[in-house]
Amino acid sequence: MKIAMTSVLVDDQEKALRFYTDVLGFEAKHDVPMGEHRWITVVSPDSRDGVELVLEPDAHPAARPFKEALVADGIPFTAFAVEDVQAEFTRLTGLGVRFTQQPLEMGPVTTAVLDDTCGNLIQIASM
Repeated sequence: MKIAMTSVLVDDQEKALRFYTDVLGFEAKHDVPMGEHRWITVVSPDSRDGVELVLEPDAHPAARPFKEALVADGIPFTAFAVEDVQAEFTRLTGLGVRFTQQPLEMGPVTTAVLDDTCGNLIQIASM
């Protein structure tokens, strides 16, 4: 068994697709119309056949209160690995990304937390 895909709940799929590709640097893999919504996945450009991130609509009644509670408590919805948190923080800040936690060293791990503009906090981490 292996992880093939995981989801992040987004309030606007088009806005999410732009942010996750144009800003974070992922590449679109699937974008299939599904009635009111779309099946959109993005992947790391370093691993096009790797784990896919589904940009899942947060239309379910439980989704938005869940996301709002996480954001209110400063809890990231998910985390992405980067080579150098400080360099990625600098790059993303230059693109206008808002961080709720600047780079923080915690032993062998450095993390930072950003706002994905779609209702989530996302952690970036390097070890």
